[in-house]
Amino acid sequence: MNTPYPSEDGDLLVIGYGNTLRQDDRAGPLVAGTIESYALPGVRTLVCAQLSPEHAEAVARAREVVLVDAMSGSVRATNLQRIAPAASPQVTTHAVEPPTLLALARDVYGRVPPVWLLTVPAEKLGFGTDISETTRHGVEVAVGKIVKLAHRKSLKPVEV
Repeated sequence: MNTPYPSEDGDLLVIGYGNTLRQDDRAGPLVAGTIESYALPGVRTLVCAQLSPEHAEAVARAREVVLVDAMSGSVRATNLQRIAPAASPQVTTHAVEPPTLLALARDVYGRVPPVWLLTVPAEKLGFGTDISETTRHGVEVAVGKIVKLAHRKSLKPVEV
């Protein structure tokens, strides 16, 4: 199936992913949920525990995509970076990494829109629903970045 142009589903797709029962790992779903509550025109949101091959169609149909995830380790700031498809769409498990998801969109649906990975710093990954101050601040920054993206319509899809 080839989807040559974005559907009427929206200009910007925000996918927030992470385990909502593992403290700071819930940053992606929190960001997507906040964006959804703003009801911004032309913006759709998805919340999931992990990226899966089934998300490739939604990615291919969007004009622009933001993937939001928590990042632990030495990451201390919310970071937005453009990502590219992997060389191969090979999937070995039910979860996929962002570049593999983009390769699936490219190879199965024939297009990859501009895609951004927005990472939010995570400190606490134990069981629970409370989040650290670092992640709370990162969620606020991430929401602000997405709102700015939603108000700018200049990016064009990349046909492959």
